[in-house]
Amino acid sequence: HVLDLKEPPVNVASYQAADLRDPNAVAAAIDNIGGRIDALFNAAGLPGPPFSEVDTMLVNFVGARHLIEALTPKMPEGSSVGMIASAAAVGWQQNLTTINDFLANETFESAKTYLEKNPDVMGGSGYWFSKQVINAWVGAKGADLIRQGIRLNCINPGPTATPMMPQFHAAVGKDLVDSAMGPIGRYSQPAEQAWPLVMLNSPRMSYVTCEQLWTDGGFLGALTMGKLQAGFAEA
Repeated sequence: HVLDLKEPPVNVASYQAADLRDPNAVAAAIDNIGGRIDALFNAAGLPGPPFSEVDTMLVNFVGARHLIEALTPKMPEGSSVGMIASAAAVGWQQNLTTINDFLANETFESAKTYLEKNPDVMGGSGYWFSKQVINAWVGAKGADLIRQGIRLNCINPGPTATPMMPQFHAAVGKDLVDSAMGPIGRYSQPAEQAWPLVMLNSPRMSYVTCEQLWTDGGFLGALTMGKLQAGFAEA
């Protein structure tokens, strides 16, 4: 089953048109699917500009959280959820006070209202903040979901050659994006991020939950050990 604004180019069990910024549309899509869900892949995302910072947060995290929490009652023991964060979230632990203040807004509407009233919490970038929040929420919510037998994890990709990349270059500059490549020295291909996400949602990873997997071409490890510098991060 696919929930998206665009119809997928491959055959799927069902396609449900839904915008994560619209909780009513998400609820209708879930009703149309019916039945149990064994694995959920949250792959929808906005890059920031030309979208507003609030809209970016709504799609990248608030709507994704709403979808997960609506679907988990349909998920049996042994099921799993995988999210996509970003290597841009590096250092998220240092921002936990702000992140936790935001996460205290547990409903879609309260989170949206909080962001509209407190735009400064996003640090000027809904994309950056959304990815930090995902890392934190995976640790917190994952600890709750595992009591139901549901695992929750995320990946933190480095720069990836998706159709969104020109928007990242336009927003922050190619040099800044390139500084996050890591010692592997190239952008990831989309499949190189898809496979780790599939792995995390596999039953073979049954002991792995609340984890943030850095699929970043060595960026975090090299940054931590002083082997590279990034224009937006300090380890």
